[in-house]
Amino acid sequence: MSLAPRAVLVHRTTEYEELLARHGTHGQAAFFLSARGRSVDAVRERHERTHRALAEVAAAVPLTWRQSRVERADLDRFLFGPEDVVVVVGQDGLVANAAKYLTGQPVVGIDADPGRNPGVLVRHRADRARRLLPYAVETGATVDELTMVEARTDDAQRLLALNEIYVGPRGHQTARYTLELDATEVPTGAPEPQASSGVLVGTGTGATGWLRSLWEQRSSALALPAPVDARLAWFVREAWPSPATGTSRVEGLLDPGEGLCLTVESDRLVAFGDGVESDALELTWGQTVRLAVADPRLRLVH
Repeated sequence: MSLAPRAVLVHRTTEYEELLARHGTHGQAAFFLSARGRSVDAVRERHERTHRALAEVAAAVPLTWRQSRVERADLDRFLFGPEDVVVVVGQDGLVANAAKYLTGQPVVGIDADPGRNPGVLVRHRADRARRLLPYAVETGATVDELTMVEARTDDAQRLLALNEIYVGPRGHQTARYTLELDATEVPTGAPEPQASSGVLVGTGTGATGWLRSLWEQRSSALALPAPVDARLAWFVREAWPSPATGTSRVEGLLDPGEGLCLTVESDRLVAFGDGVESDALELTWGQTVRLAVADPRLRLVH
């Protein structure tokens, strides 16, 4: 007997809730912001819009379904099931936050504050949830299968991201490593020792953000991938030429089966995805990390 679908509503703590947690009361929060020339009213209005959207989506869940909620900070401890429909109520970035914890479940992105978000990933308004949720479990439901990027270390640690993975120092120190390209884990070309401020490997979804800024900054001729393309783009940030380090390999594309390998030659580097520094892989001297197209994809409902 198969389980009924479960709607998992993913949300995040609002700015207003964070202010109340810090200052204790609405009045104290208002005083804090007014002393800095800002009004608490706009922050509270965004909070109320978000909670109205969340309530509207919750009310739209079919009566025969199960329902659960998870806050962004608890995603790494939440157990998603194969029968789940994941409903992200918030900003585009919240979809990316949830993506690495999923294994093929359909995702419905609900824009909780229309007009403030680009709407690349949260494509729908809350009033469409009543139709979208049953549609998401239909056999013929139309979804975009968005490519993800994976980092895997030589001791079997693994990290997934929807936009990009950064490998480099936590602060502003120099990252030292040897960079090597491979095809199906077979080296291609000579390794190059490098010193830089880090390496960024991203998807077509990430090509609308941090990856694009690097691409534009260096007037790159690379054709950035589209979100559904099974390719990645990579850039070395501020590579430094010296007698011991080179700059001949600072950008490129990775097709399925190809990888970018970094062997650490610093005391400590980190790898984190989609800007979430708190969930990072710690990399130490001599360790190797391989970045490549991930097998899982994010199934985003139209």
